Amino acid sequence: MTILDNQFENQKAPRVPPVKNKGGQSAFFSCWDLHAYYGESYIVQGVSFDIREGEIVALLGRNGAGKTSTLRAIARVDEPEVRHGEIWLDHQGLHNMKSHGAAAVGVGLVPEDRRIIQGLTVEENLKLAQIAPPIGWSIERIYELFPRLGERRTQEGTTLSGGEQQMLAIGRTLARDVKLLLLDEPYEGLAPVIVQEIERTLEHIKTLGITTIIVEQNAIAALHLADRAIILDMGQVAFDGTAQEVLDNAELRQEYLAI
Repeated sequence: MTILDNQFENQKAPRVPPVKNKGGQSAFFSCWDLHAYYGESYIVQGVSFDIREGEIVALLGRNGAGKTSTLRAIARVDEPEVRHGEIWLDHQGLHNMKSHGAAAVGVGLVPEDRRIIQGLTVEENLKLAQIAPPIGWSIERIYELFPRLGERRTQEGTTLSGGEQQMLAIGRTLARDVKLLLLDEPYEGLAPVIVQEIERTLEHIKTLGITTIIVEQNAIAALHLADRAIILDMGQVAFDGTAQEVLDNAELRQEYLAI
């Protein structure tokens, strides 16, 4: 069967998700041989990896390596189009789903552009995220994590600073019952002092055991947060190992991350 012919709907019986990953531990999330396209542009070229529950994984690579495209494919947004491969989260197949279905089973994407809804206050943005189940954190708990949002609860979301909008985007995602948190460039465009504040927030989220994939050009910051690192090169996995291995290997960093 060709990549173009495999459209998933024709599967007669559900596939069984992986029981063990390479380390011999249960895989909470897995993607197998993922191929995704923007039109005829072949971007994600056979990506496979798995994640244990509670792990933080930094998905790294140079510009154009396919990081954001892989994240979007996992979240099942319309683009890129996944034409081949399988995606599993907690023994549920995501590869037949649209984005709303993936969100309903626990995939939470914080996109690079944050997608704050114009005309709605901070609190209205958070309440809108809870309009349908499954509901996650209470709004008051989100304000405890981000006191600044609590102070600005009646302010229009799009008038917040960049850092505050990032807090709102993360808070809005946590307002859903999230099993897999996908962070796309959470430090993008933020002042260093705000980056440190977001880092502290992500460290707190890490202590809560939320399984997370973070795509970030600030690779060193992401590696200090992460347990593992997956490096993409030209849409394929070039490295899959611990974050510390990448921090300790200057040659690897220079070859694939130019740092």
